[in-house]
Amino acid sequence: MKTDTRTIPALRLAAVPHSGAYNQIGPAFRKLGSLAGPAGLFAHSGAIVMGIYKDDPTTTPVEQLRSAAGVVIPDGVALPNGLAEERLTAGRFACFTHAGSYDTLPGAWKKVSTELMPASGLRRRRGAPSYERYLNDPSQVPPEQLLTEICIPVE
Repeated sequence: MKTDTRTIPALRLAAVPHSGAYNQIGPAFRKLGSLAGPAGLFAHSGAIVMGIYKDDPTTTPVEQLRSAAGVVIPDGVALPNGLAEERLTAGRFACFTHAGSYDTLPGAWKKVSTELMPASGLRRRRGAPSYERYLNDPSQVPPEQLLTEICIPVE
């Protein structure tokens, strides 16, 4: 898994909130697609689809986990009904690029949290969400060629 540490600028997203198990966020992504697509949000420069994960699943009860499916949009772009604005602050992130099916992401997260982050010597920055950045389109490439960047805020 490719690793990179960098500063990511503040981001504005049009999003669909989700509560509960992170692996059950699929319907939020489907709703995002059905609302953001017709509104032209995917056509904006810099538009990238992301999954935002706000809580630590090792310390937060599953039913209280908060997440969102979103797409990065520029300031000034109106949100269509049904989408909420999410703002992510700028900061330093450790990013790990995973190649493969979305079904294998839980294993990638486990490897990042139990092996790669501890080996990096970096400390997770509290109060900022982690997220996934989906670098290619699942309708355009086979599952084994999907690229997902797991981004964890670090101090």
